[in-house]
Amino acid sequence: MEEPLCCCEYVDRRGERNHLAACCCDCEELDEGCDRWLSCRSLPPGALERIADTVADRCRVPWFAGAVKINVSLVPPLLLLPVFLHVAALHFLLGLLVLTSLPAVVLWYYYLTHRRKERTLFFLSLGLFSLGYMYYVFLQEVVPRGRVGYSQVALLTCGLILMLAALSRAKKDPGYLPISVGDNKPSHQALSSKSVRGSSNGLHGAAASGHSVNGETEGYSRVLAKQQEGVKRDWCAKCQLVRPARAGHCRLCGRCVRRLDHHCVWINSCVGEQNHQAFILALFFFMLTSLYGITLTLDTICRGRSPFMALFYCPGAYSDYSSALSFTCVWYCAIVTAGMGYILLIQLLNISYNVTEREARLALRDNSGRRLLGGLVIDTGQYNRGFLCNWGHFLSLGSPPQQRSAEDIV
Repeated sequence: MEEPLCCCEYVDRRGERNHLAACCCDCEELDEGCDRWLSCRSLPPGALERIADTVADRCRVPWFAGAVKINVSLVPPLLLLPVFLHVAALHFLLGLLVLTSLPAVVLWYYYLTHRRKERTLFFLSLGLFSLGYMYYVFLQEVVPRGRVGYSQVALLTCGLILMLAALSRAKKDPGYLPISVGDNKPSHQALSSKSVRGSSNGLHGAAASGHSVNGETEGYSRVLAKQQEGVKRDWCAKCQLVRPARAGHCRLCGRCVRRLDHHCVWINSCVGEQNHQAFILALFFFMLTSLYGITLTLDTICRGRSPFMALFYCPGAYSDYSSALSFTCVWYCAIVTAGMGYILLIQLLNISYNVTEREARLALRDNSGRRLLGGLVIDTGQYNRGFLCNWGHFLSLGSPPQQRSAEDIV
C-alpha cells in the first residue's frame, strides 16, 4: 500500500511521484531549448509544447492531500491587468497605447487558442477579475469624492450580484447529450443497417403480396437513401450517438450539446439549450451595470458634462492620479462594454430569426442562408416562424415538452 502524499508531493503527468522542491530538476528539454535559442538554431518539432506542459504540470501549491496544480492561464490577468491600467493612468499617451494594444493582445490570444482547439480559463479569469477590480476602483477612488450616494452604490452592487448569479447559471450544464457506456454504444453501421433492414422488410412484404409496382419500389429506394443519409449526417463519431435536430458536437468540450449555439470562451463552456437564457441574462445585466457604473464615474470626475461628451473630452481627468486611474478604468469598461454589446446584439437578432451561431456558420459554409441587416444575421429559413413565435420558442427552452393526450392527437 502506497503512503499518502504529503502537502508538497504530487503525481506528475508521467504518473511518477514528485516533490515541489524538485521543480527545477530534470529540465533537459528546457536546457536544450535555451542552448538552441542562444546558438540561433531552430527547436525540434513539439519542443515548445512539451516545455509548456512540463512548466504547467509543476506550477503547484502545497495542499493537505498533495500539491494542487494551478492553471497557468489564470495568472496573467491577475498580474497584468492592474499593471497595465496603472501605467495607462500615468499619461494620456500611455493610456492610448495600452488601451489600443490590450484588445489586440486578447484577440490574438483568442485566435491562438481557437486554432489549437484548446480550452483555457484565461478569458473567464480576465472577465471576473476585471469586474472585481473595476468595482474595487469604484469604491476606493470614486465613492469617497461624495457625489455617489449609498443608494446608487447599492443599486450598482445589486446589478453586479444579478449578473454573477446569471453567469453562475450559464456555467452549468448547457444540455449535454448522455454518452453511452461500455457495450451499449451503438455504431453507425448498426443504426444504418437497422433502419435499412426495417424498411426493406416492409418492401419485401409488399412485393410478396403482389401489390408493389416499379414506382413504389423506386419510392422505397429513395426513402431508404434519405434515411441512410440522415443517419450519416446526424451521427457523431466522437460521442457514438445520433444527434437530435439542432444538436452539435463541441470540439473544445468534447461533448454533443442540444441546440448548440457556440462555445463561449468568456464562460469557458458551451451555450446550448439549457443555459442560453441565462447567458442572455448575464449579458443584459452586465450591460446595465457597466453603463450605470460608467455614468456614475464620469459624473464624478467630469462634472457638468454629459457622459458621452465626458468620455471624449474631460480636461481634469489627468489632474491627479486618482482621477486618471478612474478615467482609464472608464475607458477600459467602455471598450469591454462595446464588445459585449455587439455579442448581445447578434444574440438578440439570432433569437428573433430562430437561428443559432452554429447553424449560421454552417449556412455560410454551404451557401444556403440569406444575409440580412447588413450581414449581422444569417436567416436559414429552416426554423424561422415569425418574431413572436421565435421568442416564445426561446423562452420555453429547457422546459419539459408538453404531454399531449391520445384524444388531442386523434
